[in-house]
Amino acid sequence: MSHSGSSQASDASGDEGTLTLSVPEMDCPSCASKVEGSVSGVEGVTDIDTVPTAGKVRVDYGGPADPAAVVAAVESAGYEVASGGPEGTDDDPGSVWRSTRAMKTGLAGAFLLLALAVQWAVPGTNAALFTALGQEWVLADAFFVGAIVAGGQVIVRNGYYSARNLSLDIDFLMTAAILGATGLTLFVAGENLFVEAATLAVLFNLAELLERYSVTRARRSLEELFSLAPETAVVRRNGELDEVPVDAVSVGEEVVVEPGEKVPLDGTVTEGESAINEAPITGESVPVDKRPGDEVFAGTINQQGYLELRVDAESSDSTLARIIDLVEGAQENRTEREQFVDRFAGYYTPVVTAAAVLTAAIPPLLWGAYWVDWVVRGIALLVIACPCAFVISTPVSVVSGITSAARNGVLIKGGDHLETTGEVDAVAFDKTGTLTTGELAVTDVVPLGDNDAEDVLACARGVERRSEHPISDAIVDHADEASVDEREVTDFEAITGKGVRADLDGTTHYAGKPAFFEDLGFDLDHVHFATDGGQVVGKPRSQCERQGCLDLVDETIPELQAEGKTVILVGTGDALEGVIAVADSVREDAKRAVERLREVDVEPVMLTGDNEGTARAIADAVGIDRYEAELLPEEKVEAVERLRGEYDTVAMVGDGINDAPALAAADVGIAMGAAGTDTAIETADIALMADDLSKLPYLIDLSRTANGVIRQNIWASLAVKAILAVGIPLGYVSLVLAVLAGDVGMTTAVTGNAMRLARLSPEE
Repeated sequence: MSHSGSSQASDASGDEGTLTLSVPEMDCPSCASKVEGSVSGVEGVTDIDTVPTAGKVRVDYGGPADPAAVVAAVESAGYEVASGGPEGTDDDPGSVWRSTRAMKTGLAGAFLLLALAVQWAVPGTNAALFTALGQEWVLADAFFVGAIVAGGQVIVRNGYYSARNLSLDIDFLMTAAILGATGLTLFVAGENLFVEAATLAVLFNLAELLERYSVTRARRSLEELFSLAPETAVVRRNGELDEVPVDAVSVGEEVVVEPGEKVPLDGTVTEGESAINEAPITGESVPVDKRPGDEVFAGTINQQGYLELRVDAESSDSTLARIIDLVEGAQENRTEREQFVDRFAGYYTPVVTAAAVLTAAIPPLLWGAYWVDWVVRGIALLVIACPCAFVISTPVSVVSGITSAARNGVLIKGGDHLETTGEVDAVAFDKTGTLTTGELAVTDVVPLGDNDAEDVLACARGVERRSEHPISDAIVDHADEASVDEREVTDFEAITGKGVRADLDGTTHYAGKPAFFEDLGFDLDHVHFATDGGQVVGKPRSQCERQGCLDLVDETIPELQAEGKTVILVGTGDALEGVIAVADSVREDAKRAVERLREVDVEPVMLTGDNEGTARAIADAVGIDRYEAELLPEEKVEAVERLRGEYDTVAMVGDGINDAPALAAADVGIAMGAAGTDTAIETADIALMADDLSKLPYLIDLSRTANGVIRQNIWASLAVKAILAVGIPLGYVSLVLAVLAGDVGMTTAVTGNAMRLARLSPEE
């Protein structure tokens, strides 16, 4: 058998290495336990990590360990190691019903239906065949045996491997039940339990196929992430275009992307313009316009124009690759409920197995009860002794939730974070870049003297153009958009902490804070503007406006600052020419996101390093009642700790870079706009790949629904098992009903319940 899919961190002759194997049939915790038990016996193995929901086994080894021996150990546990690697398995859910086991189950089911028809529906056809072991055997018995052999072969085979690995799992227990019922029929005169044995074989196989189908559907959603990035890229080399595997493309090379093609690697646009569908990364369905200098991500789709890119990261380091790695790794971080289920299962199976033995033995021995009846009841207890559906329901729910979130642009780095987010009752927001866009823009232009708005902007652009300050950039951009006249600029000087000066057409001009102009000797209490020619762009404000003057110190500047705006004055050494207000704009979706959080009883809080006036203005704009301003980074951490003292579970939303300490201090750290940002993806517990706050209420809704699904699955499974465990010894539950309700029914119910998480989507 080829094992080309095995990935090794070092070669077999080295001192240590890591082997990752794809084991598709390992789809439940009891399967994983059997594999772990077998592999742990391989000399040199230092650590084993199994992920049944992904069908993967990772083995760390050292010293004389041989990777071939690890593969052999997995196969000795009864599970085939697939070629093609973790990404190379057939994850089509429909393939489950075309498998060898499905065919054998279908054949067994046909034999069972024929047997029931001959025995009950058309009794005249149930002819005697022969006499053996002191009994007469009829046609129905032959069909029952056919069903037992066809359906029981794979069960008994797996039970053999379980016995060899000393694993008290469902395969071993079902093997004991089927062989027990068959043995009683063959060797106890007058007893015929073929119908029970055949029904067990058919129904248990059906339950296993349903479980495999559900797990494969969960794996399929992860497999869809693998399929997003193309396998080849068109690279410009030596003036020629070559199509090569993406793994062969180096950082810095030029890649060509035609309309309709997927972007093969993370890169920066060097030529061309186009709209890019970034839904595979950010979950946003609206295409984003890209032009030279803009960043693009592997797996996104070029919809319109021709693009050339400079590759910024190798295929293994792309944003998409990191998302896939983290989603895969998220399955290893188990929730508290998963850990509870595992602990419970560790006690449940041996206790119920012991109860089965006692049920079969004590009544006949102590009270002389008919032993066959009680052995059958003991067998029925064996059927429910392994809580497979109970155990698998939680990890399948977690995988369904995490992969669904990833498809919608939310990266959850572990089932534990999914669970914790579902319990959040307060969310702390950073302001800049989270509730606001983080991009400054001009909001008000107030001309003074005989100037109009275009005069003010022309002077401001001339003075600010050579400055590298973000406020200067905002003023220059606004002036460019307004197409104001150019001014000749000479003798530029930046005055640290105050403003800038430059000569415009030979006249010295200044731009900066109000205090800067007071230092220059200006009286800002009463500044005149022309009522006939001047135009106030923004909100005219002043009690003395009717006299043609503005009180900048006591009225205009404080009112602008109270709205969260930064005030810049523009003028010469002799006269003020105008006032410009600049502000960080509030995100369009911020207010709705806050409203939706309140609707689900989550308290929003804003934490910012900005001044009180700016903080109050932004909080009022988005509908947040509680905020804390003028916080240093360490004070944000203290604020988060105070919130954790007031609320049970607190999430912090920030940019993942400046807010890293506060994100770490919260119960759940959520990074905004993480696409293409290594730090945000690596440091946060959860990353919103796009700058889209609407994903936050979706995340809360998904997490709470996931927690509800997991609770429903756990308690429903426990309730059914408890009812069966009480009803079987009392004679109210037959062997067939035990497997139908306790295995097939619960497997179908809990996995179907888990899959509904995939249907949740963000509010449009």
